Amino acid sequence: MAALKYAGLEDTDSEEELPPGWEERTTKDGWVYYANHLEEKTQWEHPKSGKRKRVAGGLPYGWEQETDESGQVYFVDHINKRTTYLDPRLAFTVEDNPVKPTTRQKYDGNTTAMEILQGRDLSGKVVIITGANSGIGFETAKSLALHGAYVILACRNMSRGNDAVQRILTEWHKAKVEAMTLDLASLHSVQHFAEAFKSKNVPLHILICNAAIFGVAWCLTEDDLESTFQVNHLGHFYLVQLLEDVLRRSSPARVVMVSSESHRFTEIKGSFGKLDFSLLSPSKKEYWSMLAYNRSKLCNILFSNELNRRLSPHGVTSNAVHPGNMMYSSIHRNWWVYSLLFTLARPFTKSM
Repeated sequence: MAALKYAGLEDTDSEEELPPGWEERTTKDGWVYYANHLEEKTQWEHPKSGKRKRVAGGLPYGWEQETDESGQVYFVDHINKRTTYLDPRLAFTVEDNPVKPTTRQKYDGNTTAMEILQGRDLSGKVVIITGANSGIGFETAKSLALHGAYVILACRNMSRGNDAVQRILTEWHKAKVEAMTLDLASLHSVQHFAEAFKSKNVPLHILICNAAIFGVAWCLTEDDLESTFQVNHLGHFYLVQLLEDVLRRSSPARVVMVSSESHRFTEIKGSFGKLDFSLLSPSKKEYWSMLAYNRSKLCNILFSNELNRRLSPHGVTSNAVHPGNMMYSSIHRNWWVYSLLFTLARPFTKSM
């Protein structure tokens, strides 16, 4: 009871009643969180019951959701001509995961990044995500930032990168997010990015190598390497090497390589059973975009395995992840044939 009194909870006679100084709010996508005005902090759990909630259903008829200049979500009642920061759906909240799932059923094809990170406090953690202005990279960046991490969106196009930062700040105006220029098709750009990051004198706890191209026509980068191989693998390989010292100093830290199940459908060995370097950066005559993509993803996995073997004794782990076969993103945008195939498969895919 003394602990309850110290926390200011002894005055509440209902499990769902908020203590003095607390306010119940919702995110743009319907998650309920709690603001402590006395300590100026927020949390996902109800301060008394410890439950996590989300709103059920859409807004009532005549209501509309807006965002103010500071990024705070508010609601407009067009029928009664009034505005409020209190979500009218809070009267119809549901407890998130009321039944504790089994280990085998904890996550499935409908699980979101926000659900996976529930209960995690990533305050003080520094994260770099390549290709974070859209798709899987953006959803990862947003989820990590909304859980307190300082997230750097490493993007080739700074305009799109800054737009992605603003979209995250719309969700939570106190999110720590920043866009920095990184063009994996240029080893000079990779080096410049690493130097710019190191100049910040911050640790690096998570490096997510997510950026990739798919289905592009054959072309050489400024480094005279086939573009799919360099962007998907070699650029990330170089980036990890340049940041390895920071990762070691920041241990425990981790590197995540976003690979693909398609790595199984290729080979990088020649007729004599040895690595054939000509397969990694093929000539235009021997180039096929799908095969080049598969080889780059195989390189991701081989690199991740070896990186983990070398760095795990120093507190830096490395994992390769397959994001899922039925994931709808914009990776197909480079060729109309792939765009058509992805469009036909759209009803069966998982959206961002």
